[in-house]
Amino acid sequence: MKNLKLFWEVPLRLSLQFHSDGETLRFCAFDIDRNRLFFLSSHNLIYTSHLSSFHDNGVWSRNASLAADAVTVRLDPGDSVTSFDYLMEKEALLLGTSNGLLLLHTVDDDDDDATQVVGRLDGGVNAVSLSPDGELVAVTTGFAQLLVMTLDWDVLYETPLRDGVPEDYHVSGGNSLPVSWRGDGKYFATMSDACGSDSLLKEIKVWERDSGAMLASSKQESFAGSILEWMPSGAKIAAVCGGKDGNECPSVVFFERNGLERSRFGVDARVKFLKWNCSSDLLAGVVDCGNYDAVRIWCFSNNHWYLKHEIRYLKRDEVRFIWNPTKPLQLICWTLGGQVTVSNFVWVTAVMENSVALVVDGSNVHVTPLSLSLMPPPMYLFSLKFSSHVRGMAVYCKNSKNQLAVYLSDSSLCVVELPSIETWEELEGTEFSVEASHTEMTFGSILHLEWLDSHKILAISHYGFSHSNQTSSTVGGLQGFYLQEVELECSEDLVPGLLTSSGWHATVSKRNTLEDLVVGITSNPVSKHSAYVQLSRGEIQEYVSKIGINRGSLEQEHPGSSSACPWMSVALVGSAGLSKPVLFGLDEIGRLHANGRIVCNNCSSFSFYSNLADQVITHLILATKQDLLFIVDIVDIFNGELDSKYNNFVRIINNRRKEENESYINIWERGAKVVGVLHGDEAAVILQTNRGNLECIYPRKLVLVSIINALVQKRFRDALLMVRRHRIDFNVVVDYCGWQAFSQSASEFVRQVNNLGYITEFVCSVKNENVIENLYKNYVSVPCPKVANVMLLGPPQNCPAGNKVSSVLMAVRKALEDHITESPARELCILTTLARSDPPLLEDALKRIKIIREKELSHVDDQGRMSYPSAEEALKHLLWLADSDAVYEAALGLYDLNLAAIVALNAQKDPKEFLPFLQELERMPNLIMQYNIDLRLKRFEKALRHIASAGDSYYDDCMTLVKTNPQLFPLALQLFNDHTKQMPFLEAWGDYLSNEKCFEDAATIYLSCFNLDKALKSYRAISNWSGVLTVAGFLNLEKDEILNLASEICEELQALGKPGEAAKIALEYCGDVNTGVNLLISAREWEEALRVVFMHRREDLIKTVKNASVECASSLSGEYEEGLEKVGKYLARYLAVRQRRLLLAAKLRSEELAASDLDDDAASETSSNFSGMSAYTTGTRKSSAASISSAATSKARDTRRQRKRGKIRPGSPDEEMALVDHLKGMSLTVEARRELKTLLVALMMFGEGETCRKLQQTGENFQLSQMAAVRLAEDTISCDTINEYEHTLEKYTQKVRTEMHKSEAFSWRLRVFLSYE
Repeated sequence: MKNLKLFWEVPLRLSLQFHSDGETLRFCAFDIDRNRLFFLSSHNLIYTSHLSSFHDNGVWSRNASLAADAVTVRLDPGDSVTSFDYLMEKEALLLGTSNGLLLLHTVDDDDDDATQVVGRLDGGVNAVSLSPDGELVAVTTGFAQLLVMTLDWDVLYETPLRDGVPEDYHVSGGNSLPVSWRGDGKYFATMSDACGSDSLLKEIKVWERDSGAMLASSKQESFAGSILEWMPSGAKIAAVCGGKDGNECPSVVFFERNGLERSRFGVDARVKFLKWNCSSDLLAGVVDCGNYDAVRIWCFSNNHWYLKHEIRYLKRDEVRFIWNPTKPLQLICWTLGGQVTVSNFVWVTAVMENSVALVVDGSNVHVTPLSLSLMPPPMYLFSLKFSSHVRGMAVYCKNSKNQLAVYLSDSSLCVVELPSIETWEELEGTEFSVEASHTEMTFGSILHLEWLDSHKILAISHYGFSHSNQTSSTVGGLQGFYLQEVELECSEDLVPGLLTSSGWHATVSKRNTLEDLVVGITSNPVSKHSAYVQLSRGEIQEYVSKIGINRGSLEQEHPGSSSACPWMSVALVGSAGLSKPVLFGLDEIGRLHANGRIVCNNCSSFSFYSNLADQVITHLILATKQDLLFIVDIVDIFNGELDSKYNNFVRIINNRRKEENESYINIWERGAKVVGVLHGDEAAVILQTNRGNLECIYPRKLVLVSIINALVQKRFRDALLMVRRHRIDFNVVVDYCGWQAFSQSASEFVRQVNNLGYITEFVCSVKNENVIENLYKNYVSVPCPKVANVMLLGPPQNCPAGNKVSSVLMAVRKALEDHITESPARELCILTTLARSDPPLLEDALKRIKIIREKELSHVDDQGRMSYPSAEEALKHLLWLADSDAVYEAALGLYDLNLAAIVALNAQKDPKEFLPFLQELERMPNLIMQYNIDLRLKRFEKALRHIASAGDSYYDDCMTLVKTNPQLFPLALQLFNDHTKQMPFLEAWGDYLSNEKCFEDAATIYLSCFNLDKALKSYRAISNWSGVLTVAGFLNLEKDEILNLASEICEELQALGKPGEAAKIALEYCGDVNTGVNLLISAREWEEALRVVFMHRREDLIKTVKNASVECASSLSGEYEEGLEKVGKYLARYLAVRQRRLLLAAKLRSEELAASDLDDDAASETSSNFSGMSAYTTGTRKSSAASISSAATSKARDTRRQRKRGKIRPGSPDEEMALVDHLKGMSLTVEARRELKTLLVALMMFGEGETCRKLQQTGENFQLSQMAAVRLAEDTISCDTINEYEHTLEKYTQKVRTEMHKSEAFSWRLRVFLSYE
């Protein structure tokens, strides 16, 4: 569904030297290499003109002429040129004459010998044709001979075109013997008179290039003229056949290489000339229409030939044309009088903004509303018939109006007003004749047409050229290009629902002379009095129509593009009330521009999608040359997110498994183009393949956008229908604005949908997952808080926190009960909401079934029972939704044995399995039955309540149940208020906690039941010496027993590495000063040890404490020095590993930029592997903390630190972080700093000032280095470069020393040894 649009047209006149003497142009040739034209006139003058002359500024304006150089070719009197072509290899023109001369004219040679005779053929030269590769020349002579020769003019072979040619046979004058080559040059075809026939029958013969053998021939036909054109792609050979009788129109016939006819189409006039374009998709011909000649252009699609364009010329001009061999849509027409017109065409989609296809076919426009039916061409709904062939059109579809303006090849303008699209189905198969609008002045030849409003049209026209149907002395003296504003008025009454195709009057109200070539116009959707005009170099100017002035104005320039864009459109973007127009343009090399900036560099086609009623565009639909379809949010274009979200619109090759949610859709057929979009809830993109077939796809992104738009507008039924149609997850309806907001709108949802089948399907699909954040996160964004607040009317009521399924289904269930009339289907839907809840509310569902069953058994209200399903049907529905075992257990949980038996039977359980169990339950007392059912269902809390209510005889069963289920102990204590009955439960609870190693809680429970012996054992198990000795006091133990107990506890605490607590027991309970002081020394409680020594006046122990403190200071100094060395070593290793990783990462980044197809994931793994390479081989040494300790204590502390830091694995990817963690783990802890400070104070008390000073200095240096190393590592791990002059340990140590001088971390130092700063 596409139309051929005239992009731009430049007519220039070639100044003939002997124009007054009747000189005319006869032949034309094209130089591909240097892009120039050669014309041969009747006076044997060769005119040379460059095609670039048609692009110069002002060259197309009034009275402009085509610059050309003229050279004369001298021929013998009476001789004339019969063929004319350009040899690119020779850079010369090849001419054939009627006297048989083959002349080679060197075009760039000004010498007199520029023309050479390279051959002489008997009978004269009839036709000359070059092979596509330029290596061979095929020549036919007047004696019907075929010669094929090389460019060295050696004849490869010569053969007659017909058998049995008499010696005196000569081709009659004006009768040509054409030769046409296939595109690959392997074969060529000729047309000649049929052998042995005196009639006008001719035949086509196909020849092999190398051998000259004839491969096939067609049947004898009455071919009209000597027209023979082999399609460059090689599929068809075109010729023209006359009618079998005088009344039948001629036909263009297509033959295959084997000479068999393939297809044909009729032409309503005599065809004089045919020519394929270089891409084989267009066939142009010159047609004699009686009063005028016309250049017509046909195309083939879906097995139908469409007449797409007609250009009329005056009869006397005898127009001819050639296609540009390098540009398939550029047509060059020339007349005898020297007018040369270069026309550039483009393919434009036939689908308009309102999704209506208007396909041009000759004088008809086939109308198909794609929103109603996707009819593939050449089918259509109805047709509009015009008085002449259609050249172009413009559509107006705003404010419920649908108007079509069409300009025809006879320069007339037609206007049609169509009824509302919803009524078009009644017009199926109808053909409407459209009258031309009445006007008192000519419109010239219209190039571009655009609506400004419903009664005003803007047109680009030119006057004063042959195909304008005017002479140079036109009416009003108009000549050149004009921008015209045409006002329309209909004299007939417009009847709603009917098509209006007559009574229109057109008047040119404003006319502006154009000083630059206009290549396109498009209306401004914001203003009905302005339009955007695109000039030849991509500049954009705005035309503004001014009331009361006879001409409009081209005002300020808008952001244009760097080159002309044949496909230009204006999109209204933004929110309602704040929308603005954005100019989109696609140039011929595939660059898509938006307001002057390039959006995509490889675009092949584009369109727009809008899901809003105000026609504001929300998405850009574009197809790329790689056959990828992208759905682009308009906001992403202006937010600069195209590269990150759409990967610059190219396919990213990834060796890993592709994600389901890609940013593009693969177009399954190569070369398919976007021709249209179905807006709103349809959310479809229409593609057309090269074969002509239409394909309608529904991109998931557009579908989700349309669903969300319906949800925001609270059109729940439309949203649900789209979800079902496109198989979208039903949870989208709930998740977009949140399940809390949907729960409040559930009643409106149920009221709108009003279809219990749809609601049941929805209920069965609800799950505890947010599909917007997971499944569809790459298609839609999470709603903004404003949208959620609009949907959420207030705080959710009766909604379980965080349970989406139960909350939504409860809201739907309530809405069903409130808004849907009672019916069996409603009851089944309610049962579905109960069964699908999380967890399933099976007991509630069974209660409803039980009520239905009771009503059935009561045989009352028979009329009311019609609104409910049968109990059996409801039960089967429930069993279908839920697990049968779960339903059976839920029935047991209701303690209704009859209902349980019915469920078991409908669940097809074996009666041998459930009947004995139910019969046994039936024989039990009620509480015992409930107790056994609860045990079976593992409802232990209910079971305990029931068995406790059964009497004292079941006390042992209660105890057994509680011991088996310890979580019931608190409940048992509540149920049994009697103190004597509580005591066994408390003791059993304590035993359970003791077995679970919860000795602290067990001791408390034992104390509550006055079991002091077990409480003592529990306290002792956790070394709670205060609790043990306290309980021992309650037990009234003897003094010796307490002393022995204290001694045992003291030894246990020493073994556990708690010398401080052991010292307290030794001093307070055992009275052993020696042991207590030694334990304080082990605990590094230096000040406390001295206090105890002096309190007990044990001067003999002073020296012991002193010697231990000095020894500890010496050991710590050594450890600090060793630690200082390790800090430097680990930091140096870290910097080396970090530097290597940064270098390799930079190298990989440069390689990624150089190789566009490098796998991102592989690069990441390579980076990780390289960065993990390490020469680190020295294992870590176990280091103690910065304090002296006993052997057991030091070992435990070092083990904990090593476990916390972890091991450094040399060469591993995480070596950097392991080194940093190791450096952090070497810091002085709070406990270590406290112990260090007490040691310094003790040393000062003993007069060891020098030892104290040395210890403080080494400790301070170690702490500064460790903190500086950690800070340096943290600074470098977050940056991409390492400065070997700035990132040094010395500089960071000085920085830390300055910043941390008075911090809490250094409060352990003695001020007396601080240096002056």
